[in-house]
Amino acid sequence: MIDTLIFDFGDVFINLDKPAIERSLLDLGVTSITDDMLLTAMDYEKGLIHTDDFVTAFTTRYPSVSAAQFKKAWNSIILKFPEYRLEFIENLSKNKKYKLILLSNTNALHIEQVIENMSLKRYERFKSCFDQFYLSHEIHFRKPDASIYEFVLEQNQLQACDCFFVDDTKENTEAAAQLGIHTWNNNPVKEDVVNLFDNPLFTNL
Repeated sequence: MIDTLIFDFGDVFINLDKPAIERSLLDLGVTSITDDMLLTAMDYEKGLIHTDDFVTAFTTRYPSVSAAQFKKAWNSIILKFPEYRLEFIENLSKNKKYKLILLSNTNALHIEQVIENMSLKRYERFKSCFDQFYLSHEIHFRKPDASIYEFVLEQNQLQACDCFFVDDTKENTEAAAQLGIHTWNNNPVKEDVVNLFDNPLFTNL
């Protein structure tokens, strides 16, 4: 029986424009991102690099881009958080039928932008809905590594078969499914988390 719901954040609750970073950097004259910079970004997402060092790494590699320009481009991915989704998770929290866990690949700069976009009050409303609120840069794990799911299961003494995980990235849900977690790889263009309880992937369990 499903007793725990695990949710991603971006493109599940808050809207994202995933191509925006590359598009914004291209506008600044950055025509390609090197493999070492992608690895640096992953380390930043794990909280292994301080924000200042992360920004410096990019502006050193691409000296025509200022720190302020890079931060603006980096945060261009973050869009709005619709109120109806906030109300959905608040109602689910009040119901107390499920343990609620947020599990997000994110970083300090993006969370700053999230709070700016949705307001600190609304962010705190959102955060307070969850029994556990895991951000990759705070726990030093990131999806789709198996270790992040094992961490969540162990920390909360959960059985994988009792958990249902919603994430818009297929490799993340596939990795979770390999551990026995039930999953929904939602398509943010056609699907919405608020319709979870009408989804056959959930109702047929």
